[in-house]
Amino acid sequence: MRISTTIFLTDETVTPVRLARELEQRGFGGLYLPEHTHIPVSRRTPAPMGGELPREYGRTLDPFVALGQAAAVTERLALGTGITLVAQHDPIGLAKQAATLDHLSGGRFTLGVGYGWNVEEAADHGVAWSTRRELGRDRMALMRALWADEPTGYEGAFGSVQPSEAHPKPVQRPRGPVNGPRTLIGGGAGPKLFAHIAEYADGWLPIGGRGLTESLPELRAVWEEAGRDPAHLQVVPYAVRPTPGKLAHYAELGVEEVVLQLPPADEPEVLRALDAYAAYL
Repeated sequence: MRISTTIFLTDETVTPVRLARELEQRGFGGLYLPEHTHIPVSRRTPAPMGGELPREYGRTLDPFVALGQAAAVTERLALGTGITLVAQHDPIGLAKQAATLDHLSGGRFTLGVGYGWNVEEAADHGVAWSTRRELGRDRMALMRALWADEPTGYEGAFGSVQPSEAHPKPVQRPRGPVNGPRTLIGGGAGPKLFAHIAEYADGWLPIGGRGLTESLPELRAVWEEAGRDPAHLQVVPYAVRPTPGKLAHYAELGVEEVVLQLPPADEPEVLRALDAYAAYL
């Protein structure tokens, strides 16, 4: 099982360069970074974990810039977003960012996508909350058109693009209905999420990894009904607080990668966490 990590990198934490070097030298599989452009202070939307929203949510580094730094100082470390709020991006610009990072890293990029939880943040981006899932789906389709080998247009409910020259292309090659970087969708188990995973992704990023015994058979059934190869479904438990029993359970379910949560802290504390996680490598 590949052991990757995620962290809220901020202006107050360990730097992307220092962390990426340490992860690769120690044998960790990857680094995934979350995204928030800003956090409105109103707090009309409750914190997803309850209580006060942790300080780091409003201080996150841009994940594409930070991962670009990480790519430049590593050779093997996988790099990913966990997650990119696709509905809050211009899809033409995001397609360029993702393709560039995949190109410069030699195909090491995973585009983790999701729909968000903060209504006010999305509203500031002009996103109507009830449309965010279909908007994200539409923007992913537009991005896939730009990643196609030949100039390909797209006309969707929320946006369009003319057949265009759009380079660089992602290093990763098409597989089934998916092209572009490895794509994983985050979110809670349910028919709508599973349908979207089967339609335009390589797999699922279940936050925390709870309930997989019950939900994995449901996802696999939807995946196969969509004509996808069962062997190609990837399920990557995300932001996990590890125990030996938990990781053994994931292995029994066929999970090949797990993403462990690091503290949003300074260098000494993060390195201590890596020392503790080394037992799972």
